[in-house]
Amino acid sequence: MKRYRTRRPVGALLALTAAGGLLLTGCGGGDDAAQGAKDTAADSRGGGYAPAPDRPRGEGEQRYDGGTSTGEGEKNGDSREIAPDPDHLSTFALDVDTASYGYARRTLSEGRLPDPSTVRPEEFVNSFRQDYDRPDGDGFTVSVDGARTDAEDWSLVRVGLATRTAEQRGERPPAALTFVIDVSGSMGEPGRLDLAQESLGTMTDQLRDDDSVALVTFSDEAETVLPMTRLGDHRGRVHDAIDSLEPTESTNLGAGVETGYDTAVEGRREGATSRVVLVSDALANTGDTDADTILERIADERREHGITLFGVGVGSDYGDALMERLADKGDGHTTYVSDTEDAREVFCEQLPRHIELTARDAKAQVAFDPETVAEFRLVGYDNRQVADEDFRDDRVDGGEVGPGHTVTALYAVRTRPGADGHLATATVRWLDPGSRTPHEESGDVETDALGDSVWEADRGLRVTATAAYFADALRSSSPSHDAGDTRHGSLPGAPGLGELAERADSLAGRTKDEDVRRLAEAIGTANRLT
Repeated sequence: MKRYRTRRPVGALLALTAAGGLLLTGCGGGDDAAQGAKDTAADSRGGGYAPAPDRPRGEGEQRYDGGTSTGEGEKNGDSREIAPDPDHLSTFALDVDTASYGYARRTLSEGRLPDPSTVRPEEFVNSFRQDYDRPDGDGFTVSVDGARTDAEDWSLVRVGLATRTAEQRGERPPAALTFVIDVSGSMGEPGRLDLAQESLGTMTDQLRDDDSVALVTFSDEAETVLPMTRLGDHRGRVHDAIDSLEPTESTNLGAGVETGYDTAVEGRREGATSRVVLVSDALANTGDTDADTILERIADERREHGITLFGVGVGSDYGDALMERLADKGDGHTTYVSDTEDAREVFCEQLPRHIELTARDAKAQVAFDPETVAEFRLVGYDNRQVADEDFRDDRVDGGEVGPGHTVTALYAVRTRPGADGHLATATVRWLDPGSRTPHEESGDVETDALGDSVWEADRGLRVTATAAYFADALRSSSPSHDAGDTRHGSLPGAPGLGELAERADSLAGRTKDEDVRRLAEAIGTANRLT
């Protein structure tokens, strides 16, 4: 399957943006989304699609491929003088959270279907590593591909973004990590505090000598158990603090967050990357339980000190919505651990990737060609979609992404009958973590690059489609009770869970991928439960 990648000079793009000749639209925090175009934009929350105006381009008009004019368009054959209708643009802040998928697997393993409100399709999709090309330095590569579904004229189009591997730049900056650990009574359940202690101990042995660790606990009150401590010859002291943790009373999450950030600020080191790592079931029940107050504190520390939050959810009863809001406000990420395997991956693989940043305020915008696309829908990213016109407004918040990450966005796209030619251009914009200089990268896809069937596409696209169809089915309001069949989702070409389970089993067998095998098991369990 063909993939298209192109690079465009950002300087010229910015110059014309300042001149303001085109309607260009973009992304930031979901709560800042303006109405206007947003009222008709693609929104997976309501299963809605963004329809394309039924009109061809005027004579002499150029296709719009997501960028601003360079001022040399005629000479380069790429004038991009005509911007599409706002309904042809989709913009969102990047998100590498995976907690929703992990929590869904945990819930299914206990014989229950997850609450549809906790199912975020983008977190299902982004739980699987992809083989996108990697950039040589900071920033992103952009890959766009897709394949047709069983529904007439409908395709799934995948936008893939990737950062460099962690090894490409050698030594990372030292880390100053403040672990805020929930030791309330509910954390006494097996697979909560005990799992966190085991994982923290393993991670402590793997961190570098010049890294620092602090430990804050909270139940009805918060306490700094270990101030910021350079590891070096002090690993035994850190292990002793971790081993001393035991569950006590209620959950004063607000006190834990406040004390955690106080400790992180006091322990800042020049040249070190500061992170607060919150490990909790996020079931606040005492003290300041007002999410907005807690969120305000997190946002203030991010703005003033650049300290971001990494949220690790645990427990069968889990405050998913609150943890996600905390991480979003703290420019951070959330994940969920349910067993030792998950915990080792999170603390020994994922967390180190979040210590260093390769891009700040990263946003993506996809421009669909009105001549070939009739309508489209972004799958997930409900609370990450923002006003299109904010794409190049660097004051608007985006996502923070570190090395070793891939970000995938999946679109359901209905092409016009007989459509041929340019389909879409995806552009990612980010700020350099140090200088805050803006950069952009783009990738294109043509209609003839779409594969004949999503089920015959390459491994990455098949896994992406399977995960997206699974999430979509779990978000469906009611199961189907047809004999031998199960819940159907709203995505075009969605199979029943029975068929999806068979396809996932086959894919797991061919790929020998443990993550895909676990996905297939989760789909099979959901199928039996419905």
